[in-house]
Parts: sequence; C-alpha cells; structure tokens
Amino acid sequence: MTASRRQGDSGAVNGAVNGAVNGAVTGAVTGTGLDGVIDDALDAMDAQQLRELVRMFIPALDDATGARLMNEIVDRAARASGDWSPRSPSKARVKEIEAFVAAALRVHEAHPRDVDGLLSEATHAFLARDYAAASRIFRALLIPLGAGDLDLGQYEDVDEVLGVDVDLCAKQYVASAYMLSSSQDRALAVYRAFEEVQSLSYSSLPLGTLERVAVEPLPDFDDFLVQWRELMEERVSVPRTREEYRSEDRWLCEVVLRTQGPDGLGELARHSRRAEDLLAWCRALVQAGDWMAARAAFEEAAALVEDGSYVRAVLLDGAALAAQQQGSDDLHTALERAWREEPSLRRLRRWLGGCSTREEVAARAGVALAVVPAGAARQRALLHVLRGELKAAAELLASARGLGWSDADHPGHLVFPLFAALLGGGAITVHLPYFYDMDSPLADDWPKQPTPTLNAVLQLADLDAPQPSVRRVMIEAMRTAAAKRVAEVVGTKRRSHYGHAAFLVVQCGRADSSPEGKAWLRAVMDTYRRYPALKREFEAAGA
Repeated sequence: MTASRRQGDSGAVNGAVNGAVNGAVTGAVTGTGLDGVIDDALDAMDAQQLRELVRMFIPALDDATGARLMNEIVDRAARASGDWSPRSPSKARVKEIEAFVAAALRVHEAHPRDVDGLLSEATHAFLARDYAAASRIFRALLIPLGAGDLDLGQYEDVDEVLGVDVDLCAKQYVASAYMLSSSQDRALAVYRAFEEVQSLSYSSLPLGTLERVAVEPLPDFDDFLVQWRELMEERVSVPRTREEYRSEDRWLCEVVLRTQGPDGLGELARHSRRAEDLLAWCRALVQAGDWMAARAAFEEAAALVEDGSYVRAVLLDGAALAAQQQGSDDLHTALERAWREEPSLRRLRRWLGGCSTREEVAARAGVALAVVPAGAARQRALLHVLRGELKAAAELLASARGLGWSDADHPGHLVFPLFAALLGGGAITVHLPYFYDMDSPLADDWPKQPTPTLNAVLQLADLDAPQPSVRRVMIEAMRTAAAKRVAEVVGTKRRSHYGHAAFLVVQCGRADSSPEGKAWLRAVMDTYRRYPALKREFEAAGA
C-alpha cells in the first residue's frame, strides 16, 4: 500500500471522519438517556470541535469502551471514503502477533487490552483490503478464543471483557476467506471459515453477511452462488433425524431465494416438508407483500408440515393474517382454524374479538366450550364468563391449585380480578402477566396480527351484576383460592410470593365487607400470625 493510498485526499478523509465522529459521539452521549439538548449541541459543533472532543475523552474511557469507540470511528471513516483506509500491519508485525499468541497459548491466558489491540490491527488490515494479513491475525486469535484455549479473565463470553466486536471480527475473517480463495474452491473455503468461528459468531443469512461486511464488491459472486447452493444441497442430504434442523438448511433456503425466488423455496419446502423450509417459503411471500400467494402458501404448508400441531397452528396464524390483510370475509373462519389447531388465549381472543354483539360472542364461546381442552382452565373460564356462567367459572377457580398461578392454564389471574370487579361494582380490568400474551417466535418475521385485549373481549359480554346466590358462590371461590394460595406458598417457603397471597386475602375482605367477611379475614391472618414476613405483606396490602 502506497503512502498516497494511506493518506488519501484530505477533503474526503475530513468528510469520512466527520461522519464517523458525529455518529460515534452521538451514540455514546445520547445513549445515556439525555434529552435533545445534546443532539442540538452536537449539531452546532463543526468537525474540528468534534474531533477535539473525542480526542479529549478517549483517554478517560475504560479499555473496552475506548476500543469500541475507536474501532467504530475507523470503520465508519474507511467505509465513508474511497480514498482513505487505516494502515495495515506489515508482514513482520503479523509474525510478531502470531508469536505473541503462541506464547499466550503456552500459559493459556492473555490480557483483554492486548487482544483488543491485536484484533483491531486485524480489522484495520481488513479495511485496508490486506486480506492475507487480516486472515492470519484473525485466525491466530479467533480459533483459540472460540475453543476456550485463551483465558481473558471473562466469566463466560469473551464479549464481557473485550471492546472489539468479536462477532464482527469473525465475519470479517470469513469475508477474508472469500477474497483469498480461488474461484473454484471459494464455497468450501467460506464454509470452513464459518465452521471455524461458529462458537464466536453465527449467521442465519451468510450471503447477506458477506455482502454487508465486505468493503469492496465480492468477485465472481454469481458463480459463488451456484457453488454455494451445490455445497448446501450436499450438506443437507447427510442423514439426520427429521427434528434436527441445521445451519445448512437455513443457508440453503437463503441461496434458493436468491437464485429462484419464492417459487424455488416452494419447491424445496414441498419436497422436504420440514417446518423451517415451509416457514421460509411463506416468510418470503409475506416480505414480498404478496398476500394472496402468501395465504395459499400458509394453508398448503399447514397441510404439509409433519412437525406437530404447534408449527401447524403458527402457519394457520399466518393464513389468518393474510386473510386479514386481504380484507377477506372468511377471516373469522381462518382465526377459528388456528385456535382449534393449538388452543391458546391469544388465538381465542382473536377469534372472539371479531364478534359485534353479546349474543354472537356467547354463541362462539359455546362452540369453543365443546372442543376446548379439559386442562385449559383459563380459556374454559373465559368462555364460561362470556356466556354469563359465573358459577362454572367459580368452580374452576376454587378447584385450581394454590401454586402454579404462573402457568398459562391457571384460571386465577383471570377469574379472581374479574370476580373482584363484579362484586365491587367497578370497571372490569384484567391484566395478565406479559409472558402470557406473546406470539410464537416462529412468527417474528411477519407483521403482528391485531389482537383484541382481554378487557375488550370481556366488554363484548356486557356482564350483568351477579344475583345474590351467584355472589355467594363467587365469594366462596375467591376465599378458597386465596386460602390455598397462602397455605401453599407458606408451606413451600416461597417468600417472593407472600405479597401476592396476602393481596388475594385482602381482596376477599374487600369483596365481602360483611361481619362474616371481616371474621374470615381475621381468622386467616390469625392463622399465620407467627409469620412476620407474611404479616408485613398483609399490612402492606391494607388489611
């Protein structure tokens, strides 16, 4: 690399460094939560003032933060300008680094600051397009780091102690392997490089990773795609169990999409009938915005998949989403199919939330009651409530365990606050813990389907105030549930749940403030008077 190449045009470098400094400083400062005044102040400063600010604060940063900031500046500057790149280490320096790593391996340890510096030199070589030097340094360090042969004093991952982005270094190592290999051996060289750093970095889309990391156009990329597909097809043909899904399966889907589009993924998915292949086919159509084709693909995939009802239900969720995007008249049918395949409270809310009258929601709830699994007590309780069958919901609450309220099928978090609201005459507001209300992670790559809140579905039922005989049953169910909760959390010494148990008991006292209700509350508190931690929770709950 010549001196003019290293120095470049000063105007281009100024622009590149200015952009890098602005981005790095803005991220470092505004990321602390300060308001827009900092943004305005940075905008008011010129490039030289920003440079001076960064140079002043870099020495005050800890090793990891300083390394992270400096590498970010170098990377942005090198990519922003075609005329500047960092200085690449000489061949002699590369040998020194390899010798240093060899010595560190003999004692199995190194200082994080030293490793940060050496990996930074490798990144500089990569940005300077000196792929041979970058590859040698990366290989010397990343392989032993990934194998755990070099202790940096970390507790688990090397990211805990290093400022350099190890994941990015690993990807730059793979990109270096691409640039250094011959055209006929390139696919195998890249594949082996990914294998070597798989404990430090993972890429579900390696082709996109190569393009994103590269600092110049990848040579002969179209020929590489052909080789890469052949290699992935060879790898996925290796015998394994149907449940085993490997990186190569995802990588094959990526290259098929690149070369043949969604139609090619459809052919692949129909042949393999694997869940991930079917999902990749449907995902490609969703991302293309072709909702008509996406709905047909989701429904066909649901019929083809052999990996159980869980994945089939996710695919039917996708079919319902496509129906919703199309404004289809049979959306409620699509939602019902998804719920029937794998009943969940979220899917049930979607289906029932499409009702417009009290009678309609009661009718759908009746249909659902006939097929809802016996163990799904929370959904069963909701269905009974929507039909006005409060005694049946009370039976489910009273028969539920004192422990296990965090289980998705426990009726407590739904029925107890609902009964408290009905008995107190207040607005019905039920809030389930957030982890009960999540879509499948398999559906993260397509838009979220609108889902009515639980309270919105309950409002459709337009529940009347309970009759005295029903009130009696509801109160007894609440007392039974609260007494079980207290007894079991105390019996198993789960002090973190004392507050919830005490809250339930106090809520029973508020739901029935008669002399009998007050006597029941005093009796419960007297039973556990020798438990000071629980006593404090009773007081905090307002007993």
